[in-house]
Amino acid sequence: MTTPEPSSVLIATALAKTFPDQNGGLDIFNNISIHAEAGESIAIIGPSGAGKSTLLSILAGLDEPSKGSVELLGRPLSGLDEQSRAELRANHISFVFQSFQLLPELTALDNVQLALEIQGHPHPEQQAGYWLDRVGLKQRHHHTPARLSGGEQQRVAIARAFATEPSLLFADEPTGNLDEQTGTEIIDQLFELNQQLNTTLILITHDASLAQRCQRRLYLHNGSLQEH
Repeated sequence: MTTPEPSSVLIATALAKTFPDQNGGLDIFNNISIHAEAGESIAIIGPSGAGKSTLLSILAGLDEPSKGSVELLGRPLSGLDEQSRAELRANHISFVFQSFQLLPELTALDNVQLALEIQGHPHPEQQAGYWLDRVGLKQRHHHTPARLSGGEQQRVAIARAFATEPSLLFADEPTGNLDEQTGTEIIDQLFELNQQLNTTLILITHDASLAQRCQRRLYLHNGSLQEH
């Protein structure tokens, strides 16, 4: 693999992850390297249990690799304490998960607004409303997640993700809990917004047709990562 240019948003080098067990350790993956440029979309595909979500957690600084290093936006994660990592994520990174990860006691507006407040946005309520309108939820600002369909909840999650205008978006099986038609609509919206904001997208999926929409596809299997 060629050496990434300095403009790389993500550089992961020789990553390995081992979980301890009674036999001395279970290797999830070994010697994995990834780089992602600004505005690039990358799908990481592979069978269930291959370690895709574990890899995402390491790339996002939510988990530590057993070996190797991760650099986000020019900052090595190994040199940051947890507070600094949290600030880096709050200011530059967003997530969209299969399970939506909305706070059940908050309205759609409040869920999006909270992310903006953490970032220190000067007009969080106004910005949250704008993004909910943009994903087609103009009439749902004051609905809690329990009053929203699965597709609507994922739209709130997408609004929350893009409202902070991240440099890097991690999406982990974003259509996993949705029917096919709703999932297609959600993905169309995610890719449209991603392109408009020139966000770097790392997409975890087992869906080959969804992976085809990304510029690059990396296959995680038997502990190794290969580019398709």
